[in-house]
Amino acid sequence: MHQVFATTDFVEKEQDRITLLDATVFMEETSEGLRVTGGRSAYEQAHIPGAVFADLLRDFSDTASPYPFTALGHTAFAEAAAAAGVSDDSTIVIYDRGPDVAGTSEASDWASRLWWQFRLAGHENVYVLAGGMPKWEEEGRPLESGAVTPAPGSFAGRPAPGWYASTADVEQALHDPGILLMNCLSPADHRGETSTYPRPGSIPGSQNIFFHDLCPAHGPPQEAALRETFAAAGLPDPDKKVIAYCGGGIAATWNAMLLHAIGQPEVSVYDGSITEWASDDNRPMESG
Repeated sequence: MHQVFATTDFVEKEQDRITLLDATVFMEETSEGLRVTGGRSAYEQAHIPGAVFADLLRDFSDTASPYPFTALGHTAFAEAAAAAGVSDDSTIVIYDRGPDVAGTSEASDWASRLWWQFRLAGHENVYVLAGGMPKWEEEGRPLESGAVTPAPGSFAGRPAPGWYASTADVEQALHDPGILLMNCLSPADHRGETSTYPRPGSIPGSQNIFFHDLCPAHGPPQEAALRETFAAAGLPDPDKKVIAYCGGGIAATWNAMLLHAIGQPEVSVYDGSITEWASDDNRPMESG
């Protein structure tokens, strides 16, 4: 199993040797739809000592894109990473406070989103803190307030485009049995029973593995449980490429990271996900 998680013990022991990033974002459902807010205020109130705040809404997304959380181009990402104190030789550990305000899931999918962006930039020495900030606090480990201003790093990276899937890639997948589309949203979203996104339903032919189901409390998912869940979709499969998607390319990175952990050789994330796909009425959707 490929190592994608760092433990709280490791982070506390190796604080002086790692680059620690807080990628907290808050999401909640309101009467007007999903509301997303940055985690900077929460970070400044309390964070793991030495952690630098990585602003996924502003610094690590293309704010000029019509779709939220669009990945930066390589040069812009490298500049943002360096500004956060990251260098090419850094060991990076990323954490968050969970995927949503209600706290119904243990997935650190904001952290996995930034993990995926570093993998897309060719940096392999990057991990997600198992259990995130909630586990750190439950264990009574130290916290600090205020903001950490890092010394600029020297990050060049090396583009690894295999981690990225475009709309054209998804269109190809509709007619290619060698590509498996994985919808990481809830079964209700997959069946078209919700109206969160531009059109209800899923991309035709998708397998549905809800990211929430891959998130046991108090630690990282266990390999046996992951293999059992992904086996329902015939994975890992060295002869298939997987394209994971969700609402906006966040939860899909959690599934992609875990697929990589169990040895799926080709796995990418559809960055625009269903928000981009469903915005064009000419693109097919299915429900039920």
